[in-house]
Amino acid sequence: MLEARGNALIWHGNGEYLRIDPWGPSAVRVRSRLLQEPLDTDFALLSVPAGDCQIEIDEDEATLTNGNVTVTLSQTVVHDPNAYQEYDFRCLIEIRRSDGQLLLREMSSGGSLNKRARAFEPSSGDTHQLRVAFEAIEGERFYGMGQYQEATFDRKGSTLELAQRNSQASVPFVLSNQGYGFLWHNPSIGTVTFGTNRTEWTARSTRQMDYWVTAGFSPSEILDSYTAVTGRVPHMPERGLGFWQCKLRYWNQEQLLDVAREYHRREIPVDVIVCDFFHWPRLGDFRFDESFFPDPKAMVDELTSLNMELMVSVWPQVSKSSENYREMRENNLLVTTEHGLDIQMRFQDPSVFYDTTNPRAREFVWDLCKKNYYDYGIRTFWLDEAEPEFETYDYSNYRYHEGSVLEVGNIYPQRYAQGFYEGLKAQGEDDVINLLRCAWAGSQRYGTLVWSGDIPSTWDALRNQLVAGLHMGIAGIAWWTTDIGGFWGGDPQDADYQELLIRWFQWGTFCPVMRLHGFRVPESPVTHLDGRPNCSSGADNEVWSYGEEAYSILKRHILLREAMRPYSRAVMEEAHTTGAPVMRPMFFEFPNEDNLWAVSDQYMFGSELLVAPILERGQHARSVYLPEGMEWINAYTGETFAGGQAIDVPAPIEQIPLFVKAPVHDDLGGLVQLLRNKDE
Repeated sequence: MLEARGNALIWHGNGEYLRIDPWGPSAVRVRSRLLQEPLDTDFALLSVPAGDCQIEIDEDEATLTNGNVTVTLSQTVVHDPNAYQEYDFRCLIEIRRSDGQLLLREMSSGGSLNKRARAFEPSSGDTHQLRVAFEAIEGERFYGMGQYQEATFDRKGSTLELAQRNSQASVPFVLSNQGYGFLWHNPSIGTVTFGTNRTEWTARSTRQMDYWVTAGFSPSEILDSYTAVTGRVPHMPERGLGFWQCKLRYWNQEQLLDVAREYHRREIPVDVIVCDFFHWPRLGDFRFDESFFPDPKAMVDELTSLNMELMVSVWPQVSKSSENYREMRENNLLVTTEHGLDIQMRFQDPSVFYDTTNPRAREFVWDLCKKNYYDYGIRTFWLDEAEPEFETYDYSNYRYHEGSVLEVGNIYPQRYAQGFYEGLKAQGEDDVINLLRCAWAGSQRYGTLVWSGDIPSTWDALRNQLVAGLHMGIAGIAWWTTDIGGFWGGDPQDADYQELLIRWFQWGTFCPVMRLHGFRVPESPVTHLDGRPNCSSGADNEVWSYGEEAYSILKRHILLREAMRPYSRAVMEEAHTTGAPVMRPMFFEFPNEDNLWAVSDQYMFGSELLVAPILERGQHARSVYLPEGMEWINAYTGETFAGGQAIDVPAPIEQIPLFVKAPVHDDLGGLVQLLRNKDE
């Protein structure tokens, strides 16, 4: 049966309730549930005004039009072969743009195949496994979906796991070149396949089908609509615009201060310096170990005098030997194991994770961090292990406050960010930025800066990160970065690694946040005063650690980052107001050039600066495509080129190819001037 209820279009029959709601300009939310009305879940979608829409209903067909998007529901009645009775009702969904462009059409039954486009099968309790299938559209390309460790740019032909892992962030929003954006509003563990014969979304345990679709005539219009209903990044604080220094790990107070003093002595600006993990007595204590950090307040005060902020690592693990374990266990603030030994990770100590989906647990952990960090003047947190990193990723064996991990597992990093964001806002912090290793849809509104996880220090990893960053921006995660130089490995004394580090550092200068980090070799053992082994410390990872040639190049790029601060600030403000990525695929700025939808080795930083990283060992020149319709200026030489052509660009070890639109934007004047003055 088809009917209108206010602004909603409803179909029910055959045990299913299907509901279409206008949800933001030129967008709709589509929900379906068996035997009950759909739930008003708010995993990522914010409440938005209903807006005006038009609903038209005929006997077996109905349409809902909201701005540029029209949803058509077509009801069919399947008759008994003996014509005794009508026995099966079906309803198919089709979505088009206002110009008639087909966006999505559910798969048909296939005649005698008798298939269902929305297929619910029993899972556990009152949840179901769900499969939703749409027809494939010839020539369609897909972008977004978050961060996967691969160099695939067009997602067409790919199958992606909808699950969080160390270095994988599943953010289930996809942008199509056909003119729409699609959010799978479901935090269940599952998969999506963008096949040549169908697009198919699956959830292993869910209570309903729930997705959101917007229609638009440009990628920027689609991203604006998507981030309007899931949230946008806050204002970027000034400390996010400069250079961040980090290594695994500064294991005592004096070591960290010595590094900060040396940067200051060398007149190298550092916005943030990082105190990494295992600065605590035991996992879950959420405080400094006074044996190694005897006076945190004095440490923070000295860093402030050097114009640096301290960021501290917080892990969500709680050791069974932690001073907080019993209280958290008694008050049900921890993730629980469904069966077997209740150990969720073993790293130094057997531990479990705190339950970020429980509001009381978020409040408990924030209160500890406020007392033990914020009250010393620390307002930037590294929220590590945000997936969380279950030792075996056995998703069926863990349960959160909001449900089983199979049902709601992907939301953990978003709730993790939410707890610290709300805690900081309650203390009057207007501009919040915290570093996390994972994200889900909506994470961006909580001041989340995602980094790409514990990746290897290789050229292949560098190539993968560029693609990952572009996909994350399209998925709404405008603040994103990597461990410059990779995390695992890298010998500062090795000439081959020095080359990789330089090229990565150059690219990192033009990432949303510029942060040097890594577990360099050889490592050095560290022990607690009671003789327990502590996490080791890696080799030196400061800009002067890689030899004189590298040092001069790295220092210069930090100064370049400073020179572009006015431009970076403007680009960040655009991300805050419109949802536009900071790192933008070429097609985002130039959607009408079809060839740019396949370009993944260069990108736009904002709308004015074209960045073409060096991604191969020994490479000292590369081809760069300059979009048509304007002139482009080589930022180093001032030479002007007409757009609409590919040119060969020199790339000596000290340079990353950069072009700016002509004429040069005022905010980029300082950067261009510094690039052309080689003596500075």
